[in-house]
Parts: sequence; C-alpha cells; structure tokens
Amino acid sequence: MNHLKTYLNKLGSVLLIVIPIISCTPDKTNIFDLSGTWKFKMDTMNIGIRQAWFNQEFSETIQLPGSMAENGKGFDVSVNTKWTGSIIDKSWYTDEKYANYRNPGSIKLPFWLTPEKHYVGVAWYSRIINIPKELNNHDFVLTLGRAHWQTQVWIDGLDVGMNDQLSTPHEIHLGKLNTGDHNLTIRVDNRMIYNVGVNAHSVSDHTQSNWNGIIGKLEIKTIGPVIIKDVKIFPDLEHSNAKLKIEIWNIASDSISGKIQTRAESFNSENKHQPKQQIEAIELPPGITRLEIDYKMGDEFLTWDEFSPALYNMTILFTSRNSGIKITRETTFGMRDFVTNGTQFAVNGKTIFLRGTLECCIFPITGYPPMDTETWLKNFKIAREYGLNHIRFHSWCPPEPAFIAADQLGIYLQVECPAWTTIGNGDMIDEFIMYESQRIVNEYGNHPSFCMFAYGNEPGGDDQVRFLTNFVEYWKGEDPRRVYTGAAGWPVMEVNDYQNIPNPRGHQWGANLSSRFNREPLTMEYDYSSILESYDKPVVSHEIGQWCVFPDLTEIEKYTGVLKAKNFEIVRDRLEDKGMLHQAEEFLMASGKWQTKLYKEEIETALRTPGFAGFQLLDLHDFPGQGTALVGVLNPFWEDKGYVTDSEFHQFCSSIVPLVRMPKVVYSNNESFQCEVVIANYGPVEIEETILWEILDEEGNIYSSEQIESQHIPQGKLMESGRIKVDLQQVKRATRFTLSVLLDRSKRSNEWTFWVLPDKHIFIPEREIHTTTEWNDTIEQILENGGNVLFSIPKRQVNPEVPPGFTTIFWNTAWTRNQLPHTLGILCDPKHPALLHFPTEYHSDWPWFDLVHDVSPLVMDDLPDELSPIIQGIDDWNKCRKLGFLFEAKLGNGKLIVTTIDLTNELKQRPVAGQLLHSVLKYMDSEYFDPSIELNRGQILALIKE
Repeated sequence: MNHLKTYLNKLGSVLLIVIPIISCTPDKTNIFDLSGTWKFKMDTMNIGIRQAWFNQEFSETIQLPGSMAENGKGFDVSVNTKWTGSIIDKSWYTDEKYANYRNPGSIKLPFWLTPEKHYVGVAWYSRIINIPKELNNHDFVLTLGRAHWQTQVWIDGLDVGMNDQLSTPHEIHLGKLNTGDHNLTIRVDNRMIYNVGVNAHSVSDHTQSNWNGIIGKLEIKTIGPVIIKDVKIFPDLEHSNAKLKIEIWNIASDSISGKIQTRAESFNSENKHQPKQQIEAIELPPGITRLEIDYKMGDEFLTWDEFSPALYNMTILFTSRNSGIKITRETTFGMRDFVTNGTQFAVNGKTIFLRGTLECCIFPITGYPPMDTETWLKNFKIAREYGLNHIRFHSWCPPEPAFIAADQLGIYLQVECPAWTTIGNGDMIDEFIMYESQRIVNEYGNHPSFCMFAYGNEPGGDDQVRFLTNFVEYWKGEDPRRVYTGAAGWPVMEVNDYQNIPNPRGHQWGANLSSRFNREPLTMEYDYSSILESYDKPVVSHEIGQWCVFPDLTEIEKYTGVLKAKNFEIVRDRLEDKGMLHQAEEFLMASGKWQTKLYKEEIETALRTPGFAGFQLLDLHDFPGQGTALVGVLNPFWEDKGYVTDSEFHQFCSSIVPLVRMPKVVYSNNESFQCEVVIANYGPVEIEETILWEILDEEGNIYSSEQIESQHIPQGKLMESGRIKVDLQQVKRATRFTLSVLLDRSKRSNEWTFWVLPDKHIFIPEREIHTTTEWNDTIEQILENGGNVLFSIPKRQVNPEVPPGFTTIFWNTAWTRNQLPHTLGILCDPKHPALLHFPTEYHSDWPWFDLVHDVSPLVMDDLPDELSPIIQGIDDWNKCRKLGFLFEAKLGNGKLIVTTIDLTNELKQRPVAGQLLHSVLKYMDSEYFDPSIELNRGQILALIKE
C-alpha cells in the first residue's frame, strides 16, 4: 500500500513546487472569462512543438468552449478512418450489401452513429489575453473545464505546464503577468494518452465520440499568497457533527496569522436550518497547512436521501487583519450516511433498494457530456419519473453539473474512473488510475450523491485482484463517505463493500437460448435467493436487461448535431427494399411492448428477492454504439418511444411496489388461479395498507375482486401480504385476464396478465379441412380441387436461416457475435379472424413461449410483397427479412394456411397450441377464410427444407 500512498501524496507537493513564492497582496480574486473566438490549427503530423507553433499566429478560428467537430473541424469519415473503439462485426468494410454506404460523400456506419467530422491527434488553440493595469505583476491560474484529453500550455512562448486528467478540470499556473497583451496557446491531444481502453466511455467512439477540444469553463484568475486548496466534509450523523478537513497553502515566504470562520446553511429545503458559525484562530507557516474542524450541526440538522435531499452550503472564510487577506471558499454537502447493512444498503439508517440505470456518455447532438446543470436536471428528473433512484457512470466520471443535479434530486451515483482496460501489470495505466481517483474524490467528494466508487468497468489482467484490492483498501481507509468495489462486473473480492456482478439477471452473455426466459415458461415465483446465498455483502446486479427494440426511424430527424443516425438510415433502406417500410412503426411498437414486459419481469424478480441490494439497467435509454444496442424504453435524447409511459413503468419500478408470486401465466378453466401478494416497501417509512385486488377480462368486466385486511409493512422489507385464490370454472371461452393489485392509502398499483383456456374444445367443422405435416401429391390435388389445407411444416423441414428464440435480441447480434435469439418478438393483428378465438395482443407475451421458443419462422422475402403473415416474426434490423410463423394464400383452386408452429403434437400438454389450432380451424371453417394472394407450387416447395 505504501506505493499507492506515494502516488497520491505526490499530487500536493508537485503542485506546490510549480507555484513560486510571491509577495503578499490583498486577495481579491479577479476572474476573466476566455470563452469566445480562438485561433486554431490542426497538427496532423505532430510537429507543432518542434516547429514552435506556440510562437506562431494561426489563420483558422474556432469557438470555445466546444469541440472541433462542433466547429466543423476535422476530416470526413471514410473507410480508412482510424476509430477509437472495437468493431466486432467488420462486415461493413467487405460485405456487398454495404457497398453503397462506403462511397465517399455517402458514408453510413452501422456499428455506431456517424460523425460529421472526425479527428484524433493534436490541435492548437491560441488567443490574446489582456491584463489590466490594476493587476500588473499578479499571479494567474488557467482553468480548463473538461479538456479532452492532454493539454500543454504556453504563455508568450514559455511552456508553463501540462495536464492529462480526463475527469476533472485542468488547472495550470501561468505565473506573474504584466499589464498588456499576452499570447496564450494550448495544445490539445486526444490520442490515447494512457491505455484506458478503446471501449471506455471516457474516450470511445461508441457513445460520446473521441472529440478534441475544451467544453467547460475557460478562465484565468488571480491568486494570492493564501489558497484554500481543498475542503473535505465528513458528515457524522450520530454526533450531529460535520468534520471539515481543510488544506491551506501559504505560498508567501513568511507566516501569516488569521482566523478561519465556518458557516453552514441549508438552501433547498422547506425547513431552513443554519447552525451557528464557528471561528478559530490559525497560524499559517509557509507551505501546506492541514487542519480539522468539528463543525456542530445541532440537533435539528436536515438529512439527505432520495426522499428528502436536503443540502447545505458550507462557507469557509480565512481573514488576516495584518496582511489584508480575505479568502472565501464554498462547497455543497449533505448530512447523509451511505453504508452497507448486511446484504443491503442503508442511508441514514433506512434500508434502500437501488433501482438504477447506466449513463454511458450518450449525447448525440454535441458528442460530449453537457456542462450545464439544467440538462442533467432534465435527464435525472426523467429517470426519477421512471422510478429510478440510482445512476451508474460506466467507465467515466461526469462533470460537476451532474453531481449538482443528482444532489438536488436525491439520486445515488456510482462513479468510476475513466477506464475499461487491463490493470495490475505495472503499466502506466495503474498509476494514472490512482492519480485520477484522487482527483475525482478531491473535486467531487463532498457531493452527497457521490455514494459509490469503482476503478471502472470489467477489468482484464492476471494481477487485477491485487491491484483492485489495494485500490479498495486505500479508499476505504482514506474516505469513508461512500462504499467501494473494485470494478463493475468483476472480480468478486472479500475487500469489496459490495459486489457489482452479472449473476442475478435474466440473460447472460454467451447463454444463447439456455437462459431463464428462453429455456422454460415463465414463473413469477422465481427470485435470486439461490444466487445470493453465496454472498454475505450487498449484491448489485450488473447491466441487467439489454433487451432490444426495433429502431424508431422517426428519430433520424432528431440528430441535428455532430453525430448522425446513419445506422437507422441503413435500416430504412433495407425495409424499403423488402417492401416493409410501412411496417416500421408496427415493428417498433410490438417489439417495444415485448421489451417492456421483459424489463418488468427482470425488475420485479429483483424486487421480490429478499435481501437484494439493487440493479443497474442497461439501459433506460438506447446505447447507440457497440453495433447499435437499442435497449432503452427511451431514445438517446431521454424521450419515450410511444410504447410505455413513465407512469406505467413506475408501477413496477418504484420505492413501494405491489408484487405477486404467480406460479404460471396459463391456466385451464378446470383449475383455480392462485398467487401470493408481496409488497416491497423501500419508501421512507413503514406503512399501513389495505390491499385491493381485482381480476378483469379484456372488456374491463370484473371477474373477481376482494379486499385484504389492513397490513403493517415495515420500511426496507418485503412483506408477504395475503393469498389470492379464484375458481376459474365460470370462464367459458379463452380469455386474457388482468390482475390488478392496489395499495389503498399510498395509491401504488401494479398489474399482470394471464390466460385462461378451456379444458376441452368441442368444434365440428362444417367444411372439410385437411391438416397435414407433409407436403405431397395428395395435398396438392386437394388444393387443386378447391380444398382447404392447414400445413404445419415439421421443425426438421424448416430452414433454420433464422434460429428459434422467444425473447427479443440481447444487446445486438453484431456485438455478441450472433448470440441467439435473432428476432424481436412477434407481430399480429388480434382482430384478424384467424385469431378471433385466441386471446392475444399484437405483440409477444409470456403465453407465446410454447408456440415460438423452439420454432424458426419462414423467410418470405421471395414471396409477393403484398403477402403479410398473420403471425409475423420481427427480424433483426441488420437483416430486415420478412418472417412468417403463419400465413394464408390461394393455391390452385384451394385455400391454404402454412405455419411453422407445431399444432399437432402433445396438444393436451400444450393448451396454448391447442387454442391456436382451435382458432385457426374455426377461421378456416368460416366465410372469412378467403386469401387474396395467390402462390404456386414452386413457391411453397421453396419454403420446405428437403
């Protein structure tokens, strides 16, 4: 551990050395904003230092703050562009289907958003700064907010310093400046300064883009002989105390006497609170002085959490009467205690449940994170409206405005160093991570929203455990204001405060069809208890969900900035070529409804697991990179896509949620419907609730309802709250029911659908209907003679060009190397007469499992465009094939229904298949059975595998 402390202790001494001793002057800080027009030049050959460009005047101009791309600087994208980011599926470079998208002037990328301009390398920025007469010979410091990446600064041709942090502002001492004009030149290098990993969201083209520029605060300011360099505030709720650790620099040659005044005041709560100010005398010898002050908050102090995020402003004032120095520093903090409590977390003594999503630096308009608080407030408010209380910053640390917004809204943040890479091998990245972690904590550590900290994402390296153990041990000893884990994803380590691992989630990488939802029919009795038995610390599930939806092509016009959705344009072109562009919105809505059901079950599984700490969604909004991962119910602009509202999502994702343990979702009318009601109460207090439940049919008629007597539900607990049992014998036809559970006082409700099917079907067709699993001369003759045929193609004869699968696509097929499934659910018209006796919505639902989980659809691209399947599969948007599970056509003088769904085998054990067969046969026996599209024998035979 000594070498790690050495790394971090270097920081203060190095910064002190670069500031020379200056005479004592009154410390009235003067700040000069440098935003505006700068001179600019690209250094593509990296020759600027050698040729002394810091003494040259550049002919181009650029606006700062901003990026090169925003200013139209850089190069057009081509097949030779060198990207920052892995490309797993490289077919864009070679496949004929992408040939038109590789042409200069019409480049369209499928694997992430296409930038208008691209540049990785060195760029130079310069401008004249004017020092007024009254500040002659003062010392100045330059601040560059969120530069990307390494900066080197010259003033009047003199090299004054370099900075290479990714997560915090660059500060460089300019020295004494005389009255008049001075040439300030900044060299910015956005190449891979340290190997943080090409896929790390701090640098990668997958999300924000690897931009060159300076996007935050740009200013110079005067500094005096005394600097309040650092203030850390450690809340101690038990003793009504806030411990201040203050670091003060005296860069004069003599000691300075004075006093420190500290004063806290709440500023965002209805209940105002202002503890008494405290004053202490202090002597500052030359160099660094570190002092601790126990600031008494009093008995009436306000606490910070997700329900009541009370904030304080702490003002630290140093005054020296003899030297006339008056220095003020302010910082925000909250009185909160975020700790582990067994296998869960507690905030201020109350057990919480983390309901989180990732933020992967996805900002398509600018290509970089926003530097204003308003945007972060807008996005975080949307997250709260969808029931979330937690954000994980995947392999990057946000700027100050994000912390300010999270503080105000009561959001718990997991912050990470800007890395997704190999660590522990003694390379420079190890030292960079330790430096960067110190800078992150120094800059943002007082924010109460900064609750969790990790090295970064999914590390590699044979010695990663040793390095991460040291990382966690150091920070647990250095700063107890938050909890720590080595990394997001892995490894599990004893030293971790919590484990951030992927085990408790519905689908795993490489699982294909062996994961829970694709392996067996749904049971809502399932939870993660058997997985959590192996852990004695909180487990936060890593990147759950990853369920894809079809692209929303109306989004294309929203990309008005530096990144364009050319990947969506490729999809639009494919659909148009296949004659299905008119179905784009239907594909979006059907796949979106199915995606929502998958997220609902994943979230409810987590909530109904006793002792579980929480989850992190990947993602509430879409991830535009890594092959295009359309995993959000929101788009990259944090806008809903039309298939689920925030209030609907909030029903199953909130601090208080009614849940059920339902053994299955398909029942026979000779059974009873039974389930347990469970209430998850992670709200602020214990509650007393009367529980109302009702079962409604598709028309909204109440089949059964009841009230469960008043329940006391403790805070931070799951409560078994009663059993529902309903006889189903009165159900005479196949029906889709909705169970609703309402908490009467808090008005929290949730709902689930289930199907009840007749135990027996009595149906005697009036017409002759031939059912077959074999295409032969006899069937052809029946059709030629005007007969009606239901042809169920056996699985062995279905071309497996599209593999089977039940769920929607996981992440995306391009990045997962074609992991199964390859479809996004089904699309049908519930009003089609073939489905009149089959209770369904227009999209996949859990009862469809038996019908499609082990069945490949037919590829119908060679059939007439006008032929629309009755039950259609929604294809991977990378292919956009017309897929059919069941369609109808004319053939000869007869009428034909073709399906790949097994409607013949073991129907007594497969009630859903039996019900679909019943519905199809009744349709074929009706006057409505009159297909309009005619096919020939060859077209049918082309669908059958020999």
